[in-house]
Amino acid sequence: MKPSSTRKRVSRTQARNAALLNQLGTPGLGTLLAGRWVEGILQLFLFLAGFVMFCIWAFRNLAGYYQMMFNDAPKTAAAGGWLALWGMAICVLAWVWSLQTSFSLFREAARVSLDSLESFAAGQIKMDEARIILALSTLPEWKRGGEIISRTYGFKDFPTAMKFVNAVAELAEQAHHHPDVDIRWNKVTLALTTHDAGGLTEKDFAFAKQCDALSLR
Repeated sequence: MKPSSTRKRVSRTQARNAALLNQLGTPGLGTLLAGRWVEGILQLFLFLAGFVMFCIWAFRNLAGYYQMMFNDAPKTAAAGGWLALWGMAICVLAWVWSLQTSFSLFREAARVSLDSLESFAAGQIKMDEARIILALSTLPEWKRGGEIISRTYGFKDFPTAMKFVNAVAELAEQAHHHPDVDIRWNKVTLALTTHDAGGLTEKDFAFAKQCDALSLR
């Protein structure tokens, strides 16, 4: 997976998983999971640097205790206490930074959800006559019948037709927009309208274009 300069948009689930990994696991890993490469690498580097400093201090102390256990010489005070303090401080800094990133991811996920809702709502508005005529002019193979647009696709055989129908079904599930489908051996007729809007909407014409693209594969 290559780092990208373009930030990918995150969902609520991705933001939640990133926050859990950042705050309950290793700071920076969740940020990387969400595609924030620069922040994630720096947070992870900070945390590891602090952890290594603390481990060095702990190792020195353990070595001193073992020296005291197997050597009659009195143990001197452990040196390098600043390593422990700086190590813990750097780890806390990495944790706080990753917490800030987690909050940022949640805010972005909320904006993505709002944008999706607004886009869906816009696609549900019934189009006026002028806009319908203009949109239909970009789909010469589609015919209008009242508040429905339809097209009949021809294929070389039945399996090819069914392959197209299955692709349309998968697309319909993703778009939450389901056409009426009529299958006659090697011919498939799709009919589109937006029932909730009581007529044709931008969603119908956008779906029609996607179906045309599928028929060419």
